[in-house]
Amino acid sequence: MAKKVYVVELAEAEKAALSTLIRRGNESARRLARARILLKAADGWIDEAIAEAVDVSTGTVERTRKRYVTEGLHGALTEHPRPGQQRKLNGKQEAHLIAVACSAAPKGHAGWTLRLLADKVVELGYSNSISPETVRQVLKKTNSSRGKSKHGVFRK
Repeated sequence: MAKKVYVVELAEAEKAALSTLIRRGNESARRLARARILLKAADGWIDEAIAEAVDVSTGTVERTRKRYVTEGLHGALTEHPRPGQQRKLNGKQEAHLIAVACSAAPKGHAGWTLRLLADKVVELGYSNSISPETVRQVLKKTNSSRGKSKHGVFRK
């Protein structure tokens, strides 16, 4: 078996803090699992045994070890921001979208559809491309309802 590159050596204060964290149990499940992983790794357990005991993958154990060694205790326990796609519309552009949705529908249509709104946003230059689903999510954030005339996004 190859020697571990990232060896977890906890100070007594860190062990006590992790034990208290687990005993209280009022943290997220991921944070508690990471605390258990660190305690077992410090006691000399192998990754496979830790993974089975904590009910996580061996990759999670390896990543937690690495994060402890490179970032310290706080870095190993906390969530890192996850990458995601940037928003298609900023707040001002969303306000314009809502204003368009509240305006009269184009000729030949009884009301705005999500696809029509998406096309209009692109036509007005608020975005290079936008999906009807993005339009739906923006409109969902408002208190308006597309089906009711007195609260609706469009006028009947």
